[in-house]
Amino acid sequence: MSLELAEEKQAQHLPIEFADEKESIKITGFWMFLVTDVLIFGSLFSSYAVFHSAVASGPSSNQLFQMGPVMLETLLLLTSSFTIGLGIYSMRRGNVKALMGWMILTVLLGAGFVGTEIHDFVSYAAIGATWHTSGFLSAFDILVGTHGAHVTFGIFWAITLLFQLKKRGITAQTARKVFTYSLYWHFLDIVWIFIFTFVYLNGKIV
Repeated sequence: MSLELAEEKQAQHLPIEFADEKESIKITGFWMFLVTDVLIFGSLFSSYAVFHSAVASGPSSNQLFQMGPVMLETLLLLTSSFTIGLGIYSMRRGNVKALMGWMILTVLLGAGFVGTEIHDFVSYAAIGATWHTSGFLSAFDILVGTHGAHVTFGIFWAITLLFQLKKRGITAQTARKVFTYSLYWHFLDIVWIFIFTFVYLNGKIV
């Protein structure tokens, strides 16, 4: 068996997003981007840990946080991680309509998350708990706000992918784009789990 034939046979057994070598290399490059994002969030978590007790005249985390909206945000974002996973499953089966449907649902869940988070920030500001009130609130707003900005970007990214899927269908290129998007979205879910645990749950206990 020739090398070309062996490579072609191997490609036939790979998921569509990895079947093309050039597109597969781009996925590897995206992993490197995620590593830089890990470093960014790592520094933000470190800053929050340092300033958590620096409440000055403002409220503490125990006084500020309301777990009801936070639980809703967690449910919305974790559910969206499940729906984008179903989208990838549909993509690998060649079902573009199902893929687009799951992505639309992911966008709606993400929008619900962002909307709830904005409501939280507005309610905090209404009682005078803004980023310049204390070191704690500055670190909190930057950490949670940066994550929220990433989610917002992800929503618009998904919308552009939906237009591409509508126009081109599932190709090696669009499959790679959708897959890298799913990596990004799952990464944000993981970051949120850390925020939920380290910031909110710990903040209600300490």
